[in-house]
Amino acid sequence: LSLVAIDSYQEWKRKVFIEFGLIKSVCLGTSDEAISEEEYLKNLDPKNWKEQDHYAVLGLRSKRFLASDDEIRRNYRKQVLRHHPDKRGGNVDPETDYFACITKAYEILGDTVKRRSYDSVDPYFDDEIPQLNSNSKLNFYEVFDPVFKRNARWSNVQPVSELGNDLSSREDVESFYSFWYNFDSWREFSYLDEEDKEKGQDRGERRWIEKQNKLARQKRKKEEMTRIRQLTDNAYTCDPRVQRFKEEDKQRKIQQKLAKEEAKKAKIKEEEEMRRREEEKARKLREEEEERRKTIKEQNKKEKEALKKMKRKERKLLEQIFEDNNYFAQNDAEKVTNLQDFDKVCHFFTLEEIIAFKNSFNELSSLEKKKELFFNEVQKLNNRINKEKEENTLKSSKNSNIEESNDSDSKKWSHDDTQLLIKAVNLFPAGTQSRWEVIAAFITQHSSSGIQRKAKDVLSKAKNLQKLDPSLKDEVNRKAATKVLNNIQHKTTAADEATPSERYESPAELQGLNLEPWSNEEQKLLEQALKTYPASTVDRWDRIAECIPTRSKKDCMKRYKELVELVKAKKAAQEAVQKVKKT
Repeated sequence: LSLVAIDSYQEWKRKVFIEFGLIKSVCLGTSDEAISEEEYLKNLDPKNWKEQDHYAVLGLRSKRFLASDDEIRRNYRKQVLRHHPDKRGGNVDPETDYFACITKAYEILGDTVKRRSYDSVDPYFDDEIPQLNSNSKLNFYEVFDPVFKRNARWSNVQPVSELGNDLSSREDVESFYSFWYNFDSWREFSYLDEEDKEKGQDRGERRWIEKQNKLARQKRKKEEMTRIRQLTDNAYTCDPRVQRFKEEDKQRKIQQKLAKEEAKKAKIKEEEEMRRREEEKARKLREEEEERRKTIKEQNKKEKEALKKMKRKERKLLEQIFEDNNYFAQNDAEKVTNLQDFDKVCHFFTLEEIIAFKNSFNELSSLEKKKELFFNEVQKLNNRINKEKEENTLKSSKNSNIEESNDSDSKKWSHDDTQLLIKAVNLFPAGTQSRWEVIAAFITQHSSSGIQRKAKDVLSKAKNLQKLDPSLKDEVNRKAATKVLNNIQHKTTAADEATPSERYESPAELQGLNLEPWSNEEQKLLEQALKTYPASTVDRWDRIAECIPTRSKKDCMKRYKELVELVKAKKAAQEAVQKVKKT
């Protein structure tokens, strides 16, 4: 049998941390073997207790933060038994004796909160982080893995995500960097407080000391988080897996872009092919239709030619019969008349009628009966021709009456009068007192025709306009607008002929006027602008024109004058009706 030495858990943990570089080799005490523990303790000054190595004081220099609470208690008792003043004898000053440093070390390491505060500023902890250089990129895992494991001790979240290796999945790599970019550290720096707040003489001084200490802690905490962030950034930059993932993403985006472009090209090609097929199909249909029409046309032409040929043949046979019978005439004058009637019959008769007429002739043996048959057919033909003439005359007469009626109506109501009626109906809406009398007076006053309009005539015409199809109303308005433009062009014809110009604007456009009718929106803007800028406003019309983007200053002034004239005309028409009623 052989005996195997089994290390304690704490010893095993210490060796693992040393192997991975989580604590410096100096912590092992190998370099301090020449310095005796006795000399170190005797050289300590109780006044500078913050500067001493508490773990070294208790004989735990090599284990440090890996030491258990039980080890700290046992080592403290051991140090007390060896270095207590009663054990050493002689006169000992409690304020200057090094035993006070042992007591202070246990006071710090024996308290969980105070020990964590001291561990946060452990002078043997390596705060260095790898720099961005070629070595960090070439030996990424060897350089960064020990650093992350060393700093993992500060994490509140356990277990800590590991760096992994080159075979780690993308999900694991992203999880690792997400953990360290959101690192939750318990490391704090209260041990480095310059002053103890309990030493303050009053509450105000203690509060001020606490405030100063808090600001210093926050500053150091911020620097610590910046250090962790810089470590993570450097690792992310040097990580070959991240570079590989980025390249894969880049290639995937390129492939997606190429696939999208190919799909777009394929779609365009398909649409062009479809359009080409549709055009080819339409072309073939047109050619087939054209060929069919051409065939039908040629067939009809052939049929007509055949009918004409047969008709000429039958006429020639019938003409031979008439020549043999001297056209049933007794003298030359009668022969001429019968010859004309024969030509008329052959001209108006169809092929079937000529054949039937010829067969009827051949069936008759008596010359008198043949003559009678000929005259009867001529009489029937004349009656038919006269009847058609009467029908055409009657139809023409009706059309003429309709045109005359339309002409009469148009003379009664010209386009100008119709426009005046539409304008007056809009100007004097329903509810106006004696509305149709007022409208009639308005039209009579402003019409150039000189016709005296009555309320009854105006009402009748208004009803007719309401019955009109909307397209006819548009036609009335279009003709009126055309007439106005023609008048404008007629006035400027002389000037255009005298001085030829390459400009095609109308006189109104040359003066900066917009000939388009005012819309409801423009009218509302004008009314609001007139209220906003009263007559006393400087440059009033310039301000008003700025409120209406589609109209110029001249347009606004012209529209204002038109509205004033309409109001005056409305009042005049109403006053005229009132005077008529009074009389």
